[in-house]
Amino acid sequence: MLQGAAIALVCISLFIIPAGWFTQVAKPEWGKLWMIKPFLVVPIAGALGGVFYYFMDHLRYQGGWKKALAYVISLLGYLVVLWLGTVLGLNGTWWD
Repeated sequence: MLQGAAIALVCISLFIIPAGWFTQVAKPEWGKLWMIKPFLVVPIAGALGGVFYYFMDHLRYQGGWKKALAYVISLLGYLVVLWLGTVLGLNGTWWD
């Protein structure tokens, strides 16, 4: 979970911090602290993606083609959860 959350935090930081300094206010309701929501939601989604990756371990231990399939499914699952977390984190703050 911590690794998934750390990867997500780095990804959203690379996306928000350079662009965020030049954006005065994304939505007036959020004010100057609009970055808080993405910085909370995206790492939580990354942690959930890390849990999904961990739960796929039972397939990795079986070896063979199941191991390769488990890595592919785990990576795709993590990326989908990270993408959904990014959309939820930026919805209403930076994106309309």
